[in-house]
Amino acid sequence: MALLVAGPALGAGAALGAPLRVGEAVLEPVAFADLPGFAGDDLAAALAAFRLSCAQPARPVPAEAAPDAPSQDLAAACAAAADTPDAHAFFTARFAPYRVTRPARAAAAERQAGFLTGYFEPELRASLEPSPEFSVPALARPDDLIVPEPGETLPGLEPGLRAGRRDGERVVPYPDRGAIEDGALGPLARPLLYLRDAVDLLVLQVQGSGRVRLPDGRVLRLAYDGRNGRPYTSVARLIVAEGHLPLEGLTLDRWTSWLRAHPDTARRLIRRNASYIFFRLEDLPAADGAATGPTGGGGTPLIPGRSLAVDAGLWRYGLPFWLSGRLPTPDGGSVPLARLVIAQDTGSAITGPARGDLYLGTGTEAGIVGGLLRDPAGFVVLLPLPQAGAVR
Repeated sequence: MALLVAGPALGAGAALGAPLRVGEAVLEPVAFADLPGFAGDDLAAALAAFRLSCAQPARPVPAEAAPDAPSQDLAAACAAAADTPDAHAFFTARFAPYRVTRPARAAAAERQAGFLTGYFEPELRASLEPSPEFSVPALARPDDLIVPEPGETLPGLEPGLRAGRRDGERVVPYPDRGAIEDGALGPLARPLLYLRDAVDLLVLQVQGSGRVRLPDGRVLRLAYDGRNGRPYTSVARLIVAEGHLPLEGLTLDRWTSWLRAHPDTARRLIRRNASYIFFRLEDLPAADGAATGPTGGGGTPLIPGRSLAVDAGLWRYGLPFWLSGRLPTPDGGSVPLARLVIAQDTGSAITGPARGDLYLGTGTEAGIVGGLLRDPAGFVVLLPLPQAGAVR
């Protein structure tokens, strides 16, 4: 239960009645009764996910949260969660809901709109040895890579760069994707296994992890193990921006198939994404199926539909968020989304206080839904009440 013990205190401005802020967002208090569907949600599933986060060690205070941001200290709530049988009573007694809004927007609907996407764990074919069929390496984390924790900085690096390596007494930027592909890592480039092509590698890196099926039938997990800290650029958006495919109906299968059909353009567009992800190999339990997700940035296994990736420079891992919007279905339709989720991961493209990426699980359907999910969802953060977390 050591998670998030040292949250930022309730600032002086907030204490005097000024609006609560996190980053550029204003937090507007709402009532649980004003969250349609809250009482009917499977809050026990959210509580189970919350308990997993409580078991993780403390993380640094988010660096970019406003100095007068409200407390995100979950220590007392975590202690209470250990033996709470009633999930609804727990969340309503221990937290206060705040709508995350954009103060610059005039219309209420625009102020309350966030942006929710989805991600999943793909399953791809791979080999432990290179061959004409499997020729693109997935690399292990290099020994010289320095990646700060959320809230930490590396002196000497330009803003926006989130990793580096030492060059004498200095920390310098880590090589970008193109340089890594061209051999800049030298002997530090250690292949874990080999994929079919650069598109498969891109899919794994965009999703952050994946399952790989070997020729002998074994299934392993390539788990996230750091990134080069360079800015992320969406290759799918580049395809749309250059007019190759329309945004409407742009699924993962559609844009990856287009890349494979246009290898020269694919190489150019993929190299424009300077971000590069490194992995580690993990065994999967024999009876795992799709139940156990990859480990998120918060240190817990991700739970389909309940784990949310957030901007870890603003929000603590373990915070509950209420999402309201529309969730795509594999047949191209959509259903209402009204669900309590837990912040348990982050991503290079997840920036801002009302930005989230919902983990959807493993398999084809999860991939279809994840590719279609681009919703102006509403975000409500559940902040611990003073009696549930010490205010310092």
